[in-house]
Amino acid sequence: MQDQLQRVIFFDGVCGLCNAWVDFILKRDRDGIFSFAPLQGSYAKEMEPEASENLNTMIYHAFGQRYYRTGAILRILRDLGGIWYLAWVFWFVPFFIRDFFYGLIARNRYRIFGKKENCRIPTPEEKVRFLD
Repeated sequence: MQDQLQRVIFFDGVCGLCNAWVDFILKRDRDGIFSFAPLQGSYAKEMEPEASENLNTMIYHAFGQRYYRTGAILRILRDLGGIWYLAWVFWFVPFFIRDFFYGLIARNRYRIFGKKENCRIPTPEEKVRFLD
């Protein structure tokens, strides 16, 4: 369990785009290095109390470091490895530019990508990867 807590992705559990992102990672994370926690869950409320109030921000905890918004996305892709590591080049785009576009999408994500009634229910195979 301790290894599982080294890389935790906090996401909006009812957001269609956020759930598609989780599916994207699950499909490519063959080594199972990432764990997931919906921002609406008890683990997120304990670890990121402010974020569970504001569901617009994706958060990534990696080995004691916290990454937010586009920083989280780019770091996750880097840690995913393979061809996805190349996304790290966008780290050099100033964060205020990256996060401006992130904010536009985040504010409109339910309208564009849909909103679920409840947080996703992991499959039996995925259950070990979810902290709530």
